[in-house]
Amino acid sequence: MQQTCDDLIGEYRALADFCATLSPAQWRVVTDFYGWTPWDEIAHLAYFDDTALQSCTDAEAFMAGVKALMAEQGQGKEISAIARETFGHLDGAALLAQWRQRFETLVAQLRPLDPKARLPWYGPPMSARSFATARLMETWAHGQDIWDALGQTRGASPGLRHICHLGVTTYGWTFVNRKLDVPQPAPYVELTAPDGSLWTWGEPSATDFVKGPAMDFALLVTQRRHRDDTALQFAGAGAEAWSRIAQCFAGPPADGPAAGVRTRARPQPAA
Repeated sequence: MQQTCDDLIGEYRALADFCATLSPAQWRVVTDFYGWTPWDEIAHLAYFDDTALQSCTDAEAFMAGVKALMAEQGQGKEISAIARETFGHLDGAALLAQWRQRFETLVAQLRPLDPKARLPWYGPPMSARSFATARLMETWAHGQDIWDALGQTRGASPGLRHICHLGVTTYGWTFVNRKLDVPQPAPYVELTAPDGSLWTWGEPSATDFVKGPAMDFALLVTQRRHRDDTALQFAGAGAEAWSRIAQCFAGPPADGPAAGVRTRARPQPAA
């Protein structure tokens, strides 16, 4: 749990430090993720880090908040609009300062927990370790949208292996979530880490595998890149099918970007 929290806080701080360099105009640049701006991306993270902290400290209040959020979404309100209503009085710098305080407090709450402790969330309760990993993945993915929009290349991520592991372990869920049969066997996954070492999952196979850069795999399973825009190699029916619908985040089935498009584009009015 300590290592997971170390990597989580590293991911948070790396993104916050990058956003601290943004000019007022850059906070309003439109990203390829549903037309959100960097401000929207951070507001989204701040909203759910607020509720994550509440999950850790007041489960009853958290569940009441879930009910209220579901009611708003049931009336057709987008989560981006809800985040804008919540934080719209803050400019980028003020939003960033508030988010920093929240994520530092959240990680401090997570650190002493038993990794298997259950925390309520927007579906089944999650183990504390999975909860922290999910926050890491979401932070990394939304951060990638900002790096992409500003034409910047991010450095090696402290949480990259966690995201790849989450991607591998959601192989079956990706298909079940779409009410599809899960192809067997699950492919062997061999990824090259930023330092040149290999990360592997499953039994080596010459006929069923996914191989390539760990960064590209993380971009694929978080739906930030189309498979054709990565250096990944695929073999076998399972790997081929998975590579077209991979989804390591919760929620209903989502379509990843088309080839040549970095992330999903569905323009919404910028706040």
